[in-house]
Amino acid sequence: MLTIQRLDSAEARVMIAGARAKAEEIGVPMCIAITDEGGNLVAFERMDGGKVTSSTIAIDKAFTAAGAKKATHEYGEVSQPGKPAYGIASAIGGRLMVVGGGLPVEVNGAVVGGIGVSSGTPAQDREVAEAGIAAFVAAG
Repeated sequence: MLTIQRLDSAEARVMIAGARAKAEEIGVPMCIAITDEGGNLVAFERMDGGKVTSSTIAIDKAFTAAGAKKATHEYGEVSQPGKPAYGIASAIGGRLMVVGGGLPVEVNGAVVGGIGVSSGTPAQDREVAEAGIAAFVAAG
Protein backbone atom coordinates (compact mmCIF):
# COMPACT_ATOMS: atom_id res chain seq x y z
CA MET A 1 0.00 0.00 0.00
CA LEU A 2 1.21 3.49 -0.83
CA THR A 3 1.48 5.91 2.08
CA ILE A 4 1.52 9.60 1.21
CA GLN A 5 3.53 11.88 3.44
CA ARG A 6 2.37 15.47 3.60
CA LEU A 7 3.16 18.62 5.48
CA ASP A 8 0.90 19.75 8.28
CA SER A 9 0.21 23.32 9.33
CA ALA A 10 2.65 23.19 12.27
CA GLU A 11 5.51 22.15 9.95
CA ALA A 12 4.49 24.86 7.49
CA ARG A 13 4.65 27.46 10.27
CA VAL A 14 8.18 26.28 11.15
CA MET A 15 9.25 26.85 7.54
CA ILE A 16 7.61 30.27 7.43
CA ALA A 17 9.35 31.26 10.67
CA GLY A 18 12.74 30.15 9.34
CA ALA A 19 12.21 31.96 6.05
CA ARG A 20 10.95 35.10 7.81
CA ALA A 21 14.03 35.16 10.07
CA LYS A 22 16.33 35.05 7.01
CA ALA A 23 14.28 37.73 5.23
CA GLU A 24 14.59 39.97 8.28
CA GLU A 25 18.33 39.27 8.45
CA ILE A 26 18.86 40.37 4.83
CA GLY A 27 16.41 43.26 5.19
CA VAL A 28 13.93 42.23 2.47
CA PRO A 29 10.27 41.76 3.45
CA MET A 30 8.97 38.68 1.63
CA CYS A 31 5.86 36.78 0.71
CA ILE A 32 6.27 33.16 1.80
CA ALA A 33 4.03 30.28 0.71
CA ILE A 34 4.01 26.62 1.74
CA THR A 35 2.09 23.98 -0.22
CA ASP A 36 1.43 20.29 0.25
CA GLU A 37 2.69 17.62 -2.16
CA GLY A 38 -0.09 18.45 -4.64
CA GLY A 39 0.69 22.17 -4.70
CA ASN A 40 -2.27 23.13 -2.50
CA LEU A 41 -1.66 26.07 -0.19
CA VAL A 42 -1.07 25.08 3.45
CA ALA A 43 0.26 28.36 4.87
CA PHE A 44 1.12 31.85 3.68
CA GLU A 45 2.61 35.04 5.11
CA ARG A 46 3.07 38.41 3.51
CA MET A 47 5.55 40.24 5.71
CA ASP A 48 4.90 43.93 6.31
CA GLY A 49 6.33 45.57 3.20
CA GLY A 50 6.18 42.42 1.05
CA LYS A 51 5.11 43.29 -2.49
CA VAL A 52 1.41 42.77 -3.18
CA THR A 53 2.19 41.24 -6.58
CA SER A 54 4.58 38.80 -4.92
CA SER A 55 1.75 37.06 -3.07
CA THR A 56 0.60 35.19 -6.17
CA ILE A 57 4.16 34.65 -7.37
CA ALA A 58 5.22 33.04 -4.07
CA ILE A 59 2.19 30.73 -4.12
CA ASP A 60 2.89 29.74 -7.72
CA LYS A 61 6.57 29.11 -6.97
CA ALA A 62 5.58 26.72 -4.16
CA PHE A 63 2.96 25.12 -6.44
CA THR A 64 5.56 24.56 -9.17
CA ALA A 65 8.21 23.18 -6.82
CA ALA A 66 5.83 20.71 -5.16
CA GLY A 67 3.82 19.65 -8.18
CA ALA A 68 6.74 19.32 -10.59
CA LYS A 69 9.17 18.11 -7.90
CA LYS A 70 11.74 20.58 -9.22
CA ALA A 71 13.23 23.86 -8.04
CA THR A 72 11.95 26.84 -10.01
CA HIS A 73 15.47 28.06 -10.83
CA GLU A 74 16.09 24.72 -12.55
CA TYR A 75 13.14 25.45 -14.85
CA GLY A 76 14.61 28.89 -15.47
CA GLU A 77 17.80 27.34 -16.80
CA VAL A 78 16.07 24.92 -19.20
CA SER A 79 13.29 27.25 -20.35
CA GLN A 80 15.46 29.73 -22.27
CA PRO A 81 15.20 29.95 -26.08
CA GLY A 82 16.79 26.90 -27.67
CA LYS A 83 16.63 24.87 -24.45
CA PRO A 84 14.49 21.72 -24.04
CA ALA A 85 11.74 23.32 -21.92
CA TYR A 86 11.43 26.59 -23.86
CA GLY A 87 7.88 27.91 -23.51
CA ILE A 88 7.06 25.91 -20.37
CA ALA A 89 6.44 29.12 -18.42
CA SER A 90 3.11 29.46 -20.20
CA ALA A 91 2.01 25.98 -19.09
CA ILE A 92 -0.77 25.40 -16.56
CA GLY A 93 -2.37 28.77 -17.23
CA GLY A 94 0.90 30.57 -16.55
CA ARG A 95 1.25 29.16 -13.02
CA LEU A 96 4.49 27.31 -13.74
CA MET A 97 7.25 29.53 -12.41
CA VAL A 98 10.76 29.64 -13.88
CA VAL A 99 12.27 32.23 -11.52
CA GLY A 100 14.33 31.23 -8.47
CA GLY A 101 12.67 31.07 -5.06
CA GLY A 102 10.60 27.89 -5.26
CA LEU A 103 11.97 24.67 -3.77
CA PRO A 104 10.49 21.21 -3.25
CA VAL A 105 10.38 20.03 0.36
CA GLU A 106 11.58 16.45 0.73
CA VAL A 107 11.36 13.88 3.50
CA ASN A 108 13.18 10.57 3.03
CA GLY A 109 13.50 11.23 -0.69
CA ALA A 110 9.79 11.96 -1.21
CA VAL A 111 8.47 15.41 -2.09
CA VAL A 112 5.97 16.33 0.62
CA GLY A 113 5.43 19.96 -0.35
CA GLY A 114 6.93 23.14 -1.67
CA ILE A 115 8.09 26.52 -0.43
CA GLY A 116 7.84 29.62 -2.56
CA VAL A 117 9.29 33.03 -1.73
CA SER A 118 9.00 36.31 -3.60
CA SER A 119 9.73 40.04 -3.22
CA GLY A 120 13.52 40.10 -3.52
CA THR A 121 15.88 39.18 -6.30
CA PRO A 122 15.72 35.54 -7.45
CA ALA A 123 18.89 34.84 -5.44
CA GLN A 124 17.42 36.45 -2.29
CA ASP A 125 14.15 34.57 -2.76
CA ARG A 126 16.03 31.28 -3.07
CA GLU A 127 18.20 32.06 -0.01
CA VAL A 128 15.09 32.73 2.08
CA ALA A 129 13.38 29.55 0.80
CA GLU A 130 16.49 27.54 1.68
CA ALA A 131 16.36 28.98 5.21
CA GLY A 132 12.75 27.86 5.53
CA ILE A 133 13.69 24.31 4.55
CA ALA A 134 16.70 24.38 6.91
CA ALA A 135 14.38 25.32 9.79
CA PHE A 136 12.07 22.42 8.87
CA VAL A 137 14.98 19.96 8.76
CA ALA A 138 16.37 21.25 12.07
CA ALA A 139 12.97 20.82 13.74
CA GLY A 140 12.90 17.26 12.32
